Amino acid sequence: MSYSVVGAFVLLLGAVLIIGVLWLASGGAFQKKYDLYLALEDESVAGLNLNAPVKYNGVDVGKVRGIRLDPSNPQRVNLLFAIERGTPIKEDTVAVLKTQGLTGIAYVELSGGAQNSPPLRVAAGARYPVIRTKPSLSARLENVLTNVLAKLDSTSSSINAILSEENRAAFKSALADIATVAHTIAARKDAIDTSITHAARTLENTSQATAHMGAVVDRIGRSADAVEKMGNEVAKTSASAGKTVDSVGADVKRFSVETVPELERLLGELSPLTTSLRRLSEQTERDPRGLLFGRKAVPAGPGEAGAKP
Repeated sequence: MSYSVVGAFVLLLGAVLIIGVLWLASGGAFQKKYDLYLALEDESVAGLNLNAPVKYNGVDVGKVRGIRLDPSNPQRVNLLFAIERGTPIKEDTVAVLKTQGLTGIAYVELSGGAQNSPPLRVAAGARYPVIRTKPSLSARLENVLTNVLAKLDSTSSSINAILSEENRAAFKSALADIATVAHTIAARKDAIDTSITHAARTLENTSQATAHMGAVVDRIGRSADAVEKMGNEVAKTSASAGKTVDSVGADVKRFSVETVPELERLLGELSPLTTSLRRLSEQTERDPRGLLFGRKAVPAGPGEAGAKP
């Protein structure tokens, strides 16, 4: 065998070994394919490094491929994720910064992704699909502590205002007045006890009067019923009286139509009779004997003797 053939074989074998190593290093037939996603973080990403893991509900699905400030807003950080193709990244998927154990190594946790939510797509004019973010636990705790400290500061200022010299003097004066009132009440303890006893008796009498009042109210109720009944009877009587008055009115009307003309005629006939009776009475007064012997003839007057009837 010639040395040239051996040398060629060694070179070929070395090349094959080098290509195999490179192929295995790149994953070979089991190489994974990744899709790039962008996340806009509004908080500090301290502790997060390149190639930090990206987990979906605790499962490793990718790596952090880029960390840089947003050129248009320096307070925002752009995070570029390389996520395994086929991972269900949807429109409601959310990225949160978390720390792992006590080491403080930061990583990205993905969550969400309802079944009926559509897959996340690239928006018009954008380069990568953008995953929504929400504040991390440390950011939320920082906001809570900031609010608590602000409220404590405000409370401290209010307490200092309450405990000013003027308020302390007023509080001291109020305590002195309360002590004076307490001494006065203690000095008149017997009178207060007596008043309380009298008040208890008054309440007891009031209770008894209230009990009697119930019977009085019942009596008043019965009296009211009796008055109502009497009113109903009076109403019935009034109705009967109205009917009687109507009947009497009809009788009076009939009397005036039928009887009054007869009375007028009778009175007309009585008038001559009255005149005759008056003449008879006057004649009897002049000559009472006329009732027994009759009326005498009146003597003839002068010049009437020779006249014939």
